[in-house]
Amino acid sequence: MHVANILNNIVENHQIFAYVVIFLGLIFEGEIILISAGILAHLGALDFGITLFFVLFGGLVKTLLFYRLGEFIHKKWNHTKLMKYIEERVFNFMPHFDRKPFWSIFISKFIMGVNYLVIIFSGYKKINYKTYLKAEFFSTIIWAPLLLTIGYFFSYTALNISKEISRFSLVILILVIAFITFDKFLAFVYKMFEKFNDK
Repeated sequence: MHVANILNNIVENHQIFAYVVIFLGLIFEGEIILISAGILAHLGALDFGITLFFVLFGGLVKTLLFYRLGEFIHKKWNHTKLMKYIEERVFNFMPHFDRKPFWSIFISKFIMGVNYLVIIFSGYKKINYKTYLKAEFFSTIIWAPLLLTIGYFFSYTALNISKEISRFSLVILILVIAFITFDKFLAFVYKMFEKFNDK
């Protein structure tokens, strides 16, 4: 059976649930949810405009929620091991965070697993709220459509290789693993660049 027919039938019967998953996924995960949404939008299972709305809305909620979480942690558990761990991780990737908070927040959006720590830490360190919101806004309006487009590309590529669901899924899995590996490689290069510039 054609992969688009299978996924369209599943998602069309649970479309509201799919958009809720995208919204919540953007708050608590991000990259894989966005790529998956791009795949489903390419296949016609989701409307691109509605998907982008839920993606941006989820990104906004995440931006506001995790900054406030950082502020809350600062009030309640200022010098805990958890905050020392987060501070160590943030400064490991973003050694210039104190001097260049805008660029640290902006760049963190494009490094898997780092953005959550950085935005919590921004609230914890009480980074200027306007600077924080600008960095998150500009990074999100680049990051969200970019990853949706990557999902589109993955779907297009997988469909050109095979229309069978099992082969299509295998190609998507390989492409997602390649994307994660590439993201980790870029994060490593950026980390080395920052450490080199720090000297």
